[in-house]
Amino acid sequence: MDLKRIIVFLVAALFMVSANAGLYRWVDENGNVHYGDKVPPKYLKKEHEELNEHGTLVKKHDRAMTAEEKAEKRKLEAERERLEQERRAQALRDRVLTDTYTTERDLVAARNARLEAIDSQLQLSRDIIASSKAKVAKTEQLIQNLKASNREVPVATYAKLEREKAQLETQQQVQKGHQEKREQVIVQFDGYIERFRELMDEKRKRREAFAKRKAERERAARGLPPTSSK
Repeated sequence: MDLKRIIVFLVAALFMVSANAGLYRWVDENGNVHYGDKVPPKYLKKEHEELNEHGTLVKKHDRAMTAEEKAEKRKLEAERERLEQERRAQALRDRVLTDTYTTERDLVAARNARLEAIDSQLQLSRDIIASSKAKVAKTEQLIQNLKASNREVPVATYAKLEREKAQLETQQQVQKGHQEKREQVIVQFDGYIERFRELMDEKRKRREAFAKRKAERERAARGLPPTSSK
């Protein structure tokens, strides 16, 4: 390589380095605009811009956020994430609902079947409670009769009464649980039915909108004017 080619190569390289050198624009605290190949340290955390050799904006660097702004940003991001998770969860519930039940009648039938099963458990609890109450009353009457005849009541009799009362209380709690479950099923299926109606209404509206667009395309293909909407 001769000297002339070496000089041309070096000049081109220097030009490329100069062309690729960064140019920055920033504003000081007095509102004055400055340009330079690097931003002074005191302005690095403030808003500044990176320009190319033609003075065209390449990249904008926003000012550093304060601690309060960072906290608010994290709060907003967390809220957006929460809402997105709720949206995905609702979409999953909707898909399960429409995949499981074809019509509202299916939902009502499922609800009634669930309630019938719970009602059977409630009736069984009532029967057991009635039997338990009868046992408690019988043992209490036995104790009263023994006392009335001035006879000593055996310890085993008192123990038996306590066991019967405990069994009665247990069955009453079981009955309460069945009643609460019944109410939960009613509320749950009421929500299912309401949401199912909403989803079916949205589906119907989409079908109608699609049919309307299709009809308008067919009219346009035949050279007919669009249908006037009222």
